[in-house]
Amino acid sequence: MNAADYSVSADLARDFSWAERRALVVGAAGVLLCLIGAIFDPVQFLRSYLVAFIFVLGVALGSMALLMVHHLSGGGWGLVIRRALEAATRTIPLLAVFFLPIVLGIPKLYSWALSDVVAHDAVLRHKSLYLNVPFFVGRAIFYFCGWYLLAHLLSKWSLAQDRDGDPRWGKRMHAFSGPGLIFYGLSVTFASVDWIMSLDAHWFSTIFGILLMGGQALSAMSFVIAVAVILAARSPMKEAVSATLLHDLGKFLFAFIMLWAYFNFSQFLIIWAGNLTEEIPWYLIRMNGGWQWIGLALVVLHFGLPFGLLLSRDLKRRNGALMRVAVMLLIMRLMDIFWMVAPNFHPQGLRVHWMDFAAPIGLAGLWLSFYLRQLKSRPLLPAGDPELAEVFAHE
Repeated sequence: MNAADYSVSADLARDFSWAERRALVVGAAGVLLCLIGAIFDPVQFLRSYLVAFIFVLGVALGSMALLMVHHLSGGGWGLVIRRALEAATRTIPLLAVFFLPIVLGIPKLYSWALSDVVAHDAVLRHKSLYLNVPFFVGRAIFYFCGWYLLAHLLSKWSLAQDRDGDPRWGKRMHAFSGPGLIFYGLSVTFASVDWIMSLDAHWFSTIFGILLMGGQALSAMSFVIAVAVILAARSPMKEAVSATLLHDLGKFLFAFIMLWAYFNFSQFLIIWAGNLTEEIPWYLIRMNGGWQWIGLALVVLHFGLPFGLLLSRDLKRRNGALMRVAVMLLIMRLMDIFWMVAPNFHPQGLRVHWMDFAAPIGLAGLWLSFYLRQLKSRPLLPAGDPELAEVFAHE
């Protein structure tokens, strides 16, 4: 088959346009509410916005990581969801725009940006060579430029492969993905320090970047499973999204849940056993004042329940059941990020503001609208990849 055989049909295009408009309306309404809230409480707006931004960014960057893993390892699982992953990576320019309010609000979010605070804090003075506004912004520009380059080239070569089927495009994507994953790992590690860990510049964890990467992979896999299940109602994805594929994706989801739990428990165990004054307060805050209930919800709903459900082979092969688990995990990913970020601002106890709901809805809605536009702009399956025929033959 050629690329036209896997293009978005007229009926599916109408569905895409309908969903795109609805997502845009919901997203615009959420952002508008937040902008009104920002007039009365700009600090709370920035705090809620930061959580929402990190959540949405995680889906795009996790998709980029999964895409590069697919190019390195091959396999039918990646071919079927490749275009869904590529569309997510092409939202990075929009995410760079989303980052601008955080840049403008640096002094309201990060204490190390306040000269009077730094002057009276020996730790912040010691870290000021790294934690200063110009270097912070410069690093962010570097991260986004690198992420955009990775996304642009991988999408460009994938589309070129559709046009002529030349094997060199596949080899080029394979060769590029190894260094790309190294850049992804380093950039996400430093970004996690810059945007989350430095909210409490006295605290540090050497595993924090890996923990965030595990969460991003889980966010991306949950998201593409939901997209694949929805698309499976129509051709050509109806033939491609088989029970076997869903089983494979479900096993990946199961593995990422275990990785997320392992990374979190490792960080907790090391810090708790060390019992150092510069490390242990991070967990003491999150185990008191009401924050512990969110932590308990993460243990049960982010790990325990989905872990138990995904042990079932039958569940992993059923569209609706697997999608419900994936959506639950996306909600818990947002809660996990909230639990990492919000207690830095409210160490005295749990506090939830209405903008903590409006900001994620707003950014996720706008992002989803842009994502759907990207997804429908290309064939839903990589027709030029020589391994695609094996996917259908195997089924």
